[in-house]
Order: sequence, then C-alpha cells, then structure tokens
Amino acid sequence: MDILADKSALRRQYRQSRNAYVGALPQQDMTLSFSAVPSPIKNLFQKGKTIAAYIPIGSEADPAHLVGYAANMGCSTALPYVTSHSSPMRFLSWRPGDPLHDGPFALKQPDSNAASVVPDIIIVPLVAFDRHLNRLGQGAGHYDRAISLLEEAYTIGLAWSVQEAAALPADPWDMPLDAILTEKEWISR
Repeated sequence: MDILADKSALRRQYRQSRNAYVGALPQQDMTLSFSAVPSPIKNLFQKGKTIAAYIPIGSEADPAHLVGYAANMGCSTALPYVTSHSSPMRFLSWRPGDPLHDGPFALKQPDSNAASVVPDIIIVPLVAFDRHLNRLGQGAGHYDRAISLLEEAYTIGLAWSVQEAAALPADPWDMPLDAILTEKEWISR
C-alpha cells in the first residue's frame, strides 16, 4: 500500500474511533474536557503572545477553554482563514465572541477584513498523532504549509487520547508538532 492510500485508510479509522469515543462521552465529561489548563500551557501563554486556535468541526477536540484562558491572560487570539484547497492558510485576529463566517471545508472563520497576524503559538487540530509528535491532518496540507513558514511558532496538537497511533507514516513535508495535549496528558519533546 502506498503512503497516500495508507494515510487515507488511517484517516477513516481514526475519525471513526474519535466519533465513537466522543459520542459515548457523558455531557459532563465533554464539558470538562480540556477545561483544566496544564502548567506547560500556562507557562507558554504569556501576556502579549499571539495564540492561534481553531473552531472544531464534528468530534474534533475543542480548544475553547484554552482560547478563553489565553484571552484572559492578555494574549491576542486568532483563527485560521482558508479560501481554497490550494491557497495558503492565513491567521486572522479573532477574540472569543467575535462573529464567525462560513468558510470552505465546513470551517468557521473570522471576517476576511480582520487583521493578519503571525502566531507565536498554534493550537492545531488533527485526526491522529503518535509519540514522535507526528500529526495526521485532514489531508489538504494547510497546517503543514503554514507551520513550515512559521518556524518560530510553537505548535500544540489538540486531540482525544483515542486518536493516538503507535506510529504514523510521515512524508518529508509533514511538520511534526512541539507538543500534544489530550484530555488525559501533555506529551512533548
């Protein structure tokens, strides 16, 4: 099996696992998940830093508590802005409570007139991850391309523990993360 077909099969497998896991979680557990901010993130989210996150789609882990914490700590916050499959992803200024607009791929994103920012920290969605901090994304490469251009940005994958793989295939253009936060643990280099 070639690496592209292998990644497609893994995406299907881990989406199904994630959907089943999240679907079985009691509402109280869903509400509390990712609400306790671990000390490594508290150390990173310093006043004046720009933190980029995302609005979850479906059963993706929700970074809302982390974004709220960042805003309360005096950080600027941002969301990705995508226009097409091939266009580069940008990060636009956004604060919790600001309006969101429909974008491609079922994304909710800031107004196109919001200011472009360069994030210091990027909270990244994912389909699967491994202990080498490899990330399997949706397959369009938006985050890999953005992260490759933002070499100084610290990247944190946000995932449910059920999304952990023993090992993931990695192409040369796949960008490993600096850390991963699940509802159970903090994994970093």
